[in-house]
Amino acid sequence: MNHEVTEEGKAIVVALEGDVDLSSSPDARKILLECVRKGRPVIVDMAGVSYIDSSGVASLVESLQGARKAGCEFALAAISEPALRVLHLARLDTVFTIHESREAALAELG
Repeated sequence: MNHEVTEEGKAIVVALEGDVDLSSSPDARKILLECVRKGRPVIVDMAGVSYIDSSGVASLVESLQGARKAGCEFALAAISEPALRVLHLARLDTVFTIHESREAALAELG
């Protein structure tokens, strides 16, 4: 998994790329929680995610919970089809705020 963290407007954008699985999810978790601790809106751009397993999903859920506790917004954007299927199967597509694109998320949050 590769990642890039950028500040765009008021938001922090974390772009994930590749597989978010058992071997990479601890890194994803650490990166996302560090961003959430800053108390600003966090957008996770998932356009480049080719695969996500339950450990990767758990990292997203934990980050969402942390954001809620911190009182900041947390959203997913541009979710790839494979990742969206997993979120849909877990019924988490109704739990997360999801935007079709990074630009749409920034327009609302950033």
